[in-house]
Amino acid sequence: MARSMDGLLVVDKPQGPTSHDVVARMRRVLREKAIGHTGTLDPMATGVLLLVLGKATRLAKFLTASDKSYDAVVRLGFATDTADALGQAIGPISESPMPSRGEIDAALDAFRGTFMQRPPAFSAKKIDGQRSYKLARARKDARMKPSRDDGPDPRDLPDPRDPRDLPDPRDPRDLLDPRDLLDPRDPLDPLDPRDPLDPRDLPDPPALPAPASVTTHAIRIVSVDGDQVTLSLDCSAGFYVRSLAHDLGERLGIGGHLAALRRTRTGGFGLDHAITLDAAERDPAGAAAAVVPLAGMLLDVAAIVLTASGVERVTHGRDIDPRDRSMTEPSALSPEPSFQPSVVTPHPIVRLLDPAGNLIAIGRPVGAGGLLHPSVVLV
Repeated sequence: MARSMDGLLVVDKPQGPTSHDVVARMRRVLREKAIGHTGTLDPMATGVLLLVLGKATRLAKFLTASDKSYDAVVRLGFATDTADALGQAIGPISESPMPSRGEIDAALDAFRGTFMQRPPAFSAKKIDGQRSYKLARARKDARMKPSRDDGPDPRDLPDPRDPRDLPDPRDPRDLLDPRDLLDPRDPLDPLDPRDPLDPRDLPDPPALPAPASVTTHAIRIVSVDGDQVTLSLDCSAGFYVRSLAHDLGERLGIGGHLAALRRTRTGGFGLDHAITLDAAERDPAGAAAAVVPLAGMLLDVAAIVLTASGVERVTHGRDIDPRDRSMTEPSALSPEPSFQPSVVTPHPIVRLLDPAGNLIAIGRPVGAGGLLHPSVVLV
């Protein structure tokens, strides 16, 4: 445990725990407080979960933007309110014959390439500043909640067949008492604006977050077995496989939801780089040895090697120019990535390495003349 905990750990997340649960357990395993993850996996999902440790937490935003690969099982026949197997069925269960493999593949054409995808209601996207899943859960709870006023007991209603229950105009006790009228000044009056509202009385907020542009580089049908379709896909960051399952079912006219999901790759890191959570907890030293150092991260991003004076400028947050660049090629200092996905960032970024090949900063182009500004300094 003496080695620095600055780097990245690829965990093969099991089914059940949340991504936050995995982070909490690995903090105990590695005795490192500064740990975060770079892309949420639902509790039902398994597979590649990248954890960033120590200084590497400052690189999380670049890893989050990486492409991802998944193996998914879509069950056709009915949709659910969460778009996965953990939700409740919504709408009728289809009694139509299951579509053929060719029909499913043709329907998938609508989701190949770049398109606008609407995230599911139960997602971390925001609607008017609030998490979509919180709004969806509140609406669901409100609909299940019993009414504040279930109405009068039928036994208390007047019986028109019983003359004793009919009002007697000669009896002052049957006249309307003004004190029984609603008093708007009364804080307990249900019409008072200060009275808390029942969530069911409020208009429903937008049911789903706004659509976002996503890209699938490939969607392949692995198998079709009854009502279950196994898919393999490569996609951009921000892509929801649950939405794909739901939308595919809608396009086929029979409904559908995600039955199982396994993430096989994030950026340049796949399951072959991963350590299981159980193995990490059994062998903390082995987990520490599996941490990828800073120099081994973001290998799909261009790099330049700095001179000693360039390193000095970067450590003080100063811009660097071509004179601060060493003649040494980065490939001579660090291994080539086994997979080169596209990295989507608002502006081009460059890895800045010291003469020993250590990653010391992330630079962004500024102005003209080849100037680079160290936007993230790691030393």
